[in-house]
Amino acid sequence: MSPFNGFCGAGKMLNMRTLRYLLSVSTLMLTAAPMPGQDVSPTAAQASGNSTGATPQPQLQDRFPRYAVARQDVLLVTFPLSPELNQTITVQPDGYINLQSAGSIHVQGLTVPQTVDAIKLAYAGILNNPIVAVDLEDFQRPYFTVSGQVGKPGQYELRSDTTLAEALAVAGGLSSTSKTQVFLFHRTSAEWFKVEKFNMKDVFTGKNINEDPRIQPGDMVFVPENAITKFRKYVPYGVNAGSYVSETP
Repeated sequence: MSPFNGFCGAGKMLNMRTLRYLLSVSTLMLTAAPMPGQDVSPTAAQASGNSTGATPQPQLQDRFPRYAVARQDVLLVTFPLSPELNQTITVQPDGYINLQSAGSIHVQGLTVPQTVDAIKLAYAGILNNPIVAVDLEDFQRPYFTVSGQVGKPGQYELRSDTTLAEALAVAGGLSSTSKTQVFLFHRTSAEWFKVEKFNMKDVFTGKNINEDPRIQPGDMVFVPENAITKFRKYVPYGVNAGSYVSETP
């Protein structure tokens, strides 16, 4: 609705000062309103200088994200035209690597192509248009973690496609003190986790096999304790012949 309608519809005349004011307000409204298809994500707002300082919202995760270099990774850096500079480098605990004749650069969190660009920039003052190749000699293996009421809680390597039920089996299966409803934590960014609850009883009995999700690198599975078992831990009693104990979770 135009800001003019409220005045003209009432049959009022506009003087020039009022008209200029309404024109300025209308211009501001058109400037602030997003155009169709315009990116209005928090990232785009910050890039345009319109950040309001609000808490960052979770972003959609890439479907096929590239591996990010981590501490203790081993990189093989080769220079096809300058083989004397070939080197094998370990990423230090602070995320830096020490380059031969080019100092130190920070690579933790970069993808391999981004690391190549960073190394090229470091050698720009030494080599003319350097050609660089980077290979991961050793890197952090993808893993998942299972905690709570399972036979063998811990961290396990994710070597192949693994479902939630298979991850629980690798961790020793559900214990007698566990619930069948488990929680799956999946990191969507450095600050955000997506948490989902799954009823494994339906999966194990084949009632709803489609609710058996695939584990992603870095996922954590938590199996909570059965409420009745927890009640027993804090209310000591003995069960004798003929006795009856009423427990309300």
